[in-house]
Amino acid sequence: LENDSWGKQYSHALFKAMSHMLCIGYGQQAPEGMTDVWLTMLSMIVGATCYAMFIGHATALIQSLDSSRRQYQEKYKQVEQYMSFHKLPGDTRQRIHEYYEHRYQGKMFDEENILGELSEPLKEEIINFNCRNLVANMPLFANADPNFVTAMLTKLRFEVFQPGDFIIREGTVGKKMYFIQHGVVSILTKGNKETKLSDGSYFGEICLLTRGRRTASVRADTYCRLYSLSVDNFNEVLEEYPMMRRAFETVAMDRLDRIGEESPQ
Repeated sequence: LENDSWGKQYSHALFKAMSHMLCIGYGQQAPEGMTDVWLTMLSMIVGATCYAMFIGHATALIQSLDSSRRQYQEKYKQVEQYMSFHKLPGDTRQRIHEYYEHRYQGKMFDEENILGELSEPLKEEIINFNCRNLVANMPLFANADPNFVTAMLTKLRFEVFQPGDFIIREGTVGKKMYFIQHGVVSILTKGNKETKLSDGSYFGEICLLTRGRRTASVRADTYCRLYSLSVDNFNEVLEEYPMMRRAFETVAMDRLDRIGEESPQ
């Protein structure tokens, strides 16, 4: 090529560079004429493009098979960057990691948006199915009007607490009550009395009934999967089902007697 024109020199140089960069061979024999060189380079470009499209589509297909896990991983990467930016201590980072593992279990959904797009019968059916263990374990729901159970379940919000977390603190204004799907909590009073509650129990309703302040604290002893009910939703449901208010009041007064307190939780 030393005595050839600059066009041939640069064409062969580009051909060699592309054959190395694209990792695509040009057959058993190297092209000889300029027409062969440019046709071979064109075929390499087409081949590389098809290869890239295949890899891209295959990657997209694999990601779409488990999009919820991918969303969880992307979300947790942001959490890790947040923890690193604020230089959070190692034990706090570990607790945050464990919380995400127990709360989302490796998958993340926009559940509120999904349910919001469904019809009311479908939404109620899904909520009843998701909360079937809670309903089965809770005597209050087992013997109640099915319409009350459905009305109550549609208002619940899922929450997770770690061992040692204070779900309720003494002296605070009561804004929620809680239903225990799984886990063990301790009700702590001023007299150092401790009452254990587990799956199928609920707590925090006393303060909602009397609109007072909490006079006891509630601490999670294990990882607790709870459903919370706000005071507004609590009163809204009980206005439609006054008989169930009496059931809550009966349990609340019995708990006060056992705890030894005359004031609400």
